[in-house]
Amino acid sequence: MLVFVVIVVFFVAGVAIFMYTSPQFGGKPSAERLKEIKASPNFKDGVFQNQIETIMDMSLSKMPDLLREQFFGKQVRSPEKSHPVKWDEGNANQVDSLVYVTWFGHSAFLIEMEGKRILLDPMLGGASAPVSFLTKRFKYDLPIDLDDIKDIDAVIISHDHYDHLDYPTIDKIKGEVKHFYTALAVGEHLKRWGVPAENVTEMDWGQSIKLGDLEIVCTPSRHFSGRGFSDRNKTQWASWALLGKNRKVYFSGDSGYGPHFKTIGEQYGPFDFAFIECGQYNERWSAIHMFPEESVQANIDVNSKVMMPIHWGAFNLSLHDWRDPIQRARKAADEKGVKVVNPYIGERFEISQEDISEPWWE
Repeated sequence: MLVFVVIVVFFVAGVAIFMYTSPQFGGKPSAERLKEIKASPNFKDGVFQNQIETIMDMSLSKMPDLLREQFFGKQVRSPEKSHPVKWDEGNANQVDSLVYVTWFGHSAFLIEMEGKRILLDPMLGGASAPVSFLTKRFKYDLPIDLDDIKDIDAVIISHDHYDHLDYPTIDKIKGEVKHFYTALAVGEHLKRWGVPAENVTEMDWGQSIKLGDLEIVCTPSRHFSGRGFSDRNKTQWASWALLGKNRKVYFSGDSGYGPHFKTIGEQYGPFDFAFIECGQYNERWSAIHMFPEESVQANIDVNSKVMMPIHWGAFNLSLHDWRDPIQRARKAADEKGVKVVNPYIGERFEISQEDISEPWWE
């Protein structure tokens, strides 16, 4: 028994030291900054809150079924072959009324809009976890080359989960980024990783800021946050609206379905294009991730002309077949008359193009 206790103590101490000293777990706000964060109307009882009740059914009684499905489920959770990709060269000087998008898989994009180059949730690393052997990225025919990420006017980050905020990526590209925009308190991670404080702007739901002719609006989502054991919901999560002179684009971030989509559509729409999450869902956590059919309805709610299903195609973070999100989203969109595009990874396209729908996943 004594030997067992000693082993447990050393294990716990080792984990604590690892989490305290490893940079990937991010930073915490100073006492002064914490006072400003607590002033948010969306912060209550020591944590950030959703607009409606949001409960995940992850009780101990559910664990046996979850583990059984995890290890013995028959779903095809990872592709047998590497993904085909099309790494098209972007135009750093795009200044006309068009909007160009390049998808890196999952929820990571490069948007060229109003003469600006903007990265959304640039998780471009190999593993969406604090250690590299967990949740590895699916294989691509050609990998993402971080050396090609140049001349970035802004990075927008929806929340601090590992599949959206990646320490190795930020550490690699931070010298190429002029400014970072995040939900409240998420900027503390960036500051620990060497991003100057003057290059970080944190925003609460409903706040907006101008970037040239582009207005960036921080809007609500229905989710949660945290990178360790003790920081659950200590940082905010958000969706984002990009409002240009000629085009409007919406990015859902991660979100369960809720009335906020309709409110955002009424306040900032109609949108020309919307990135809507549709993957990594499960009945047990349906409050914080939408089923694809809900994703299509969310696109209708925000009043967007075109929907791009995201949050799939790069990682296995749930229990469904890896193709299910796009297949179900396209089926639901067809039934409701919603236009959907699904580009190749790496394919640069203009958001009004009609032919970005080849079923490459098949």
